[in-house]
Amino acid sequence: MFVTVLLLLVTLCAQEGHGEERAEAPRSGHVSVVIVGGTGDLAKKYLWQGFFELYVNQARSGKTFSFYGGGLSPADAATPVLFEILKAVSCSKDVSQERCALLKEQFLRLAQYRQLKTQEDYQDLAKHIEQELQQEGITEAGRLFYLSLPAFAYADVADKINNTCRPTSKAWLRVVLEKPFGHDFRSAQVLAAQLGSSLKDEEMYRIDHYLGKQVVAKILPFRKENKKFLDPIWDKHHIERVEIIMKESLDVKGRIPFYDQYGVIRDVLQNHLTEVMTLLMMRLPMNLSSSEEVLRNKLQIFSSMLPLRKNQAVVGQYQAYQTTVQQEMNKMKDHVSLTPTFAAVLAHLDDAQYEGVPILLIAGKMLDERVGYARVLFKNDIFCLQNPDAVHCKPKQIVFYFGHGSLQYPAILVSKNLFKPVLMDGEWKEVTQHTDVNILGLPISDYYVQTPAEQKEAYSELISHIFAGRKNSFISAENLLASWGIWTPLLDSLASSYPRIYPGGADNRDLLDIRVNGRDIGYNTEVVLISPDQMGGTSTNSFQVMQGKFRSDDMVSAWAEELVERLAVDIQEAAEAAVREGGVFHLAFSGGSTPLALFHRLSLHHFSFPWSHTHVWMVDERCVPLTDPESNFHGLHDHLLQHVRIPYYNIHPMPVQLNQRLCVEEDGGALLYEKEISKLVNGSSFHFVLLGVGYDGHTASLFPGTKVDELGESLVALTESPVKPHQRMSLTLSAINQARKVALLVIGKGKHELITQMSRVKDNRDKWPVTGVKPVDGRLVWYIDYDALLG
Repeated sequence: MFVTVLLLLVTLCAQEGHGEERAEAPRSGHVSVVIVGGTGDLAKKYLWQGFFELYVNQARSGKTFSFYGGGLSPADAATPVLFEILKAVSCSKDVSQERCALLKEQFLRLAQYRQLKTQEDYQDLAKHIEQELQQEGITEAGRLFYLSLPAFAYADVADKINNTCRPTSKAWLRVVLEKPFGHDFRSAQVLAAQLGSSLKDEEMYRIDHYLGKQVVAKILPFRKENKKFLDPIWDKHHIERVEIIMKESLDVKGRIPFYDQYGVIRDVLQNHLTEVMTLLMMRLPMNLSSSEEVLRNKLQIFSSMLPLRKNQAVVGQYQAYQTTVQQEMNKMKDHVSLTPTFAAVLAHLDDAQYEGVPILLIAGKMLDERVGYARVLFKNDIFCLQNPDAVHCKPKQIVFYFGHGSLQYPAILVSKNLFKPVLMDGEWKEVTQHTDVNILGLPISDYYVQTPAEQKEAYSELISHIFAGRKNSFISAENLLASWGIWTPLLDSLASSYPRIYPGGADNRDLLDIRVNGRDIGYNTEVVLISPDQMGGTSTNSFQVMQGKFRSDDMVSAWAEELVERLAVDIQEAAEAAVREGGVFHLAFSGGSTPLALFHRLSLHHFSFPWSHTHVWMVDERCVPLTDPESNFHGLHDHLLQHVRIPYYNIHPMPVQLNQRLCVEEDGGALLYEKEISKLVNGSSFHFVLLGVGYDGHTASLFPGTKVDELGESLVALTESPVKPHQRMSLTLSAINQARKVALLVIGKGKHELITQMSRVKDNRDKWPVTGVKPVDGRLVWYIDYDALLG
């Protein structure tokens, strides 16, 4: 059968006319292509078309082919499905209709469906291939297995291929694997080990279709072709920032079971965008066709990436996602998914060439448009006093435009105030006739524009690379694990973070705008939340700032991180107002773990805080030495005070240790602290007191059962805790209620039941000490995170 097909193709090529190149001398060798999952969505959309194009391009090479669509279904049921898919393949414009018809006819004749479920099924396939080769007397060139399957099936199928379907001659074996390649570092490591027990690394082709996009594949050649222009400016002195963006306008309906497991970071950033970043930032290989050198230089980028911390990422989730999860996964109405559908990550390289250059990787669903690009924005040292529209004052940038968006075609754009890029090969052309569009702040006429002479689909390009044995457009096991090594700690740190909810499309407006602050990023706008009864709705009118009342006092609620940001801003505003009014700010901090995130926020982001005019006091303290890790002051010092410039004499730890004894009443530590407050704090009225609330309703170290009324007008008292260390020193309600502003910070899902109870109970200071917090002439504000408020 194969010989007949080959003769037909050679005859047809001879009839194609004198204008075509003569076919190469036929080289013997047969290739068997097996798509496992051959009737699935990916195979239907891309793979069969890609293999048909491979077949068309190899028609004159002397190679012969057979194609198998494999699956779990029986052959009688799946064969009609497969052939409906195959009938839909198409030829490129340069292939005549007559030739295309014959090629399609032969392609269908060479294809068949095979049930591939058990090891016996794979054995039968191997026997079939061997028999066909023997009958036709053709030498085998290789076998190509494309696993269009869920990742959990890879190891089992690879084992079956290894045990039953390896070529018996010197022919090659190539096995293609679709992402995801694991869920995190550990799972990727396990999968790599499982696959490594069946296949050699050179036999595995881990495919990332982004590397098949023509513009992405052109990044390294472009850098090499324009080396004389780029070498002087491709460094930290000239590059302002690098952006790698993938925006999608669609939601994830129909993909929820997969997507809710992975989310946008695993789905897009860890693979597609990271791969583009390596191509932009890696050392330029001497030989672009050397897979070993390309992969080695990529690996060096992973080695030089600084660790990704939690404050280098923001996440979001489009509003209707929750409802879709509940519907597609049959979840209850109160089910809450934290899976992000939007993420922005700020990366940096520990590399002398790029030190300090921010690299932004951003992707999301339900955004305003579908577009992908990588932009290298350069610093501009020219200031135009009277003509800001002059070409040399406009942004200097190179844009690798993957497609879609306003331009609608893939292109590389270089702003005209940088340089005119060279055009090296006939596969790319310069665009000189432009439509009236703007690309990232510049009209397209302000760019030199290059685009592929013929647009090709990414899978088709990569299939041709697999056939040729070129591995530089694929992911090696070493690079894969290096990438997961970078991303897994960040994913772990974000696992319990609530994503910001956004409505989707144009209604997002500035809600997802990012602000870069040194090595951290955050959302640029104030937090916006959806009210609980509207979670999962689609109306943009449901958005509102969660500011209201709780127990008749003011309340602010937000996601935990934004809540802490808001509280830090409020404290600084109070500090600045107090310093303007009286030259000093008195701030009292509660202990425990709740305020630690606030301490970090104040130390890392509030550089203009008036610390030199601030006195820091303690709300409560455990009766342990101040150097003990259990000490509240110890935590405050380690997480805040040692990181800010505050005079040591403005710091006031509670005197729990006097005369080498801890909290002995006759030593008078409580009275000593009260006298210090009365001496320094005008009217003993702190400007700002930060409190927490325990599961039992205690605040400061005032626990249920404490006879708070018996403490009278005293400001400081020794108290007893039900948990060790039992002895405490605490401000009294009298001291707290004299403050100008009291903040009660409540964070965490574990506090939801407490908040529910607190919303219902009446004032009872003995049973619920926190209900006794009622500033006389000041203001109480509850800062409750979304987790605690809604559960």
